[in-house]
Amino acid sequence: MIVGLIGTMIPGVPGVELIWLAALVYAVADRFTAVDPLAFAGLTFLAAVGMTAQIWASHLGGKLGGASWNALLAGLALGALGFLVGLVVSGVGALPAGLAGALAGVLLVEYRRRKDWKEIARAGAGWLLGCLLSGVIQMTVGLIMVLLFVWQVWR
Repeated sequence: MIVGLIGTMIPGVPGVELIWLAALVYAVADRFTAVDPLAFAGLTFLAAVGMTAQIWASHLGGKLGGASWNALLAGLALGALGFLVGLVVSGVGALPAGLAGALAGVLLVEYRRRKDWKEIARAGAGWLLGCLLSGVIQMTVGLIMVLLFVWQVWR
């Protein structure tokens, strides 16, 4: 779980996923006696929020910044493409390439739509702030999951 908690602070490293997996392995090995099914359901819900935060928080930030749904979808598509290209080309560069692709997708569609650099920058900044917020959400969710697990095991 500690590795997972550290992973929530390092982009591209599974964090919440590892915490949930460690809780699952422990709960199954212990036959759900220390971690009861209701607590594990709570851990699963928190894990789902944490694992999807990157998508919904960046989209929410983009929408609040004024980005259109088309720009957000282009950002998602170019982000996935950038990630794959970065993975094939250098391996380590997959995450930066994915982020750059997503930001480029938002900016390109907004430029084509608006042609106003101030509004384009606002939409891109909103998406980027949402992306940063997702990291904070993942760290917070990871910490809550670890605390819930520890509370269940030591009660």
